[in-house]
Amino acid sequence: MNITKKKNKEVIRRCIATGEALQKHELLRIVRTPTGTIEIDVTGKLNGRGAYVKKDPSILALLKKNQGLKRALKCDIPSEFYITLEEVLHG
Repeated sequence: MNITKKKNKEVIRRCIATGEALQKHELLRIVRTPTGTIEIDVTGKLNGRGAYVKKDPSILALLKKNQGLKRALKCDIPSEFYITLEEVLHG
């Protein structure tokens, strides 16, 4: 009896800023929680509506310009959140 391990499939998600389809570990998940707060989901397991952005600081300007987060999360994004996001992406 030959027992083989099941290989995990690659999980692909699309960046809302660039439109690139990337592996999940190359992206950062941003979530609008059921309470209405916007959070950066490092674990990828928070409840709520999620959107993925590429882990690249150069996409911040594009994100602000095309309002991708506002559209994807269906709520207004406070300007303070972009400052927090910039710190995480540069960090």
